[in-house]
Amino acid sequence: MGHVELPESDISRPAGPAEAPRPRTAAHRPHSKELEQLWSAPTVQRDRSDQGRAPKRKPGRHLPLVICADLVGLGVPAWLVLRAYEQPRAQLAATVAALAWCGVRAVGGRYADRQPGGFRGALTAPGDWLLLIGVLAVLTTVFREPVQPVTAVVALVPGLLVTFAVSTVRQFPWPGRKKHADHRVLVVGEAPGVERAVRLLGSRSDHAYTVVAVVPVGTASLDCGAPVPGRLAPAPADDDVTTVLGGAFAHDADLALVVPGPQLSGERLRQLSWGLHDGGLQLSVLSDLSEIAAGRVRPASAAGLTLLHIVPPLRRGPQMALKATVDRIGAALGLVLLAPLLLLVGAAIRLTSEGPVFHRQIRQGQHNRPFTMWKFRTMVEDAETRKAQLATANENDGPMFKMRRDPRVTRIGRVLRRTSLDELPQLFNVVRGEMSLVGPRPPLPEEVSRYDERELRRLAVRPGLTGLWQVSGRSDLSWQETVSLDLWYVDNWSVATDLGLMARTLRAVTDGRGAY
Repeated sequence: MGHVELPESDISRPAGPAEAPRPRTAAHRPHSKELEQLWSAPTVQRDRSDQGRAPKRKPGRHLPLVICADLVGLGVPAWLVLRAYEQPRAQLAATVAALAWCGVRAVGGRYADRQPGGFRGALTAPGDWLLLIGVLAVLTTVFREPVQPVTAVVALVPGLLVTFAVSTVRQFPWPGRKKHADHRVLVVGEAPGVERAVRLLGSRSDHAYTVVAVVPVGTASLDCGAPVPGRLAPAPADDDVTTVLGGAFAHDADLALVVPGPQLSGERLRQLSWGLHDGGLQLSVLSDLSEIAAGRVRPASAAGLTLLHIVPPLRRGPQMALKATVDRIGAALGLVLLAPLLLLVGAAIRLTSEGPVFHRQIRQGQHNRPFTMWKFRTMVEDAETRKAQLATANENDGPMFKMRRDPRVTRIGRVLRRTSLDELPQLFNVVRGEMSLVGPRPPLPEEVSRYDERELRRLAVRPGLTGLWQVSGRSDLSWQETVSLDLWYVDNWSVATDLGLMARTLRAVTDGRGAY
């Protein structure tokens, strides 16, 4: 039978149907003054204003400003363009277009509060803009308003750019901006699965889940550090639902995350889902699949079975072609715009230490093809020959060599590494098609020679100038953390992901953490 520990009470007893810690009806409620006070909150959707609990996010607190930006950003430029081209009823047409724009955005849910770590608001703007053109085309046809199509499209372009900019600023993880979890989670399952879920959810902050308690199956001990308000019996029991609901109520959880296993599957899991939903508690089921972006998962149903179709990673097609185009054009523009800075850095290296300005090194690229990577030299001229003497000082737990206070690094080299300016010559490699703007870091041949099959998958895409490693701690990451981030990118990359990572790179570079 399940057992529930009631907070702020000396009552602790088996949680049978008649003694449920979270009774669903008044008739089944134990008649005790102490328990009557404890169960004074009638539903799971309860007040969360208690001190010490995660603050509740106020949805849409910037909503008026965002809507105003969309209205003015599209309406005013549209009116100016239509008036300049002497279109009839320019002011009315611009007003209708602005209102229609806000309507399209609202219907698409674009005014919801920002998603943690996402850039969806900015990336959905082009699609909404195309839909707006369709809506306005229908309106002009119905009301027989003569508007030149080319003029109308030109008039709407500034509005798209304003919305894109505002959405990007709204989504950007600015320094000092607090992140609040959307869900307080109660993890339910067998001990190994529960510990794994708690460990992984606690190791990263780019999600909306905070574990507040766990309800394990069986009597196995746990080492995850989370409170244990109750336990489920190894076999299905009548009090499964009341035990989980009691734990959720005791710790103000609004979501039960169930980890299926041999003792919690099939009909037992089905019965538990019914009871939790009837009790007003949300339910999520953890899949054994990991490191797969939600956009690649397609739920389906067949013969009463719940299927998860996993879309293959992007390896060809329009997005790949767009990525290659953006890479080469962006790198070429970067070289032109940054030419004065490149010359300045080169002069500083030449004047402060002996040796060449650039450091050329053989690295392994996509499909394990070698190429010559360019960097600004940040070490003494004989750094490679001195590397063997420092092998015992390696601070990385994998094949990559990293040393926080490497004596081979020059004074100007430390500045270049901290600001990532030493990586800028790799724009030449991007233009040549050997690297990408975003991707895993290119490894050395001796590092690849020690890779296992899992680590070799890092080479399935072009290496990048920046990537998840850059925005997640760089050299402060362990080897396994680095590999996990690279593998997530290899399997889940998209143009939208690349844009988000490039934006986050600006913050990582100015921060400087993990760069040495």
